[in-house]
Amino acid sequence: MAPFQQLKKALEKRFPGRLDMSGQGTREVTGWFEVTVGGRLVHSKKNGDGFVDTDAKLQRIVAAIEAALA
Repeated sequence: MAPFQQLKKALEKRFPGRLDMSGQGTREVTGWFEVTVGGRLVHSKKNGDGFVDTDAKLQRIVAAIEAALA
């Protein structure tokens, strides 16, 4: 499963029916994997965060979503 799909599945499980998520693939450039919440960049592979492959990275995104939904 692609990284975007994995993250989407994890977030849908935590916030069922509360999120609007979209992904966009790039043909020429690889290495982009960014997560924005409410227009704020909270995770960027290009800026050194890597993929969302640890619980700490996921928790940072979850915290940003919880703050945006509050």
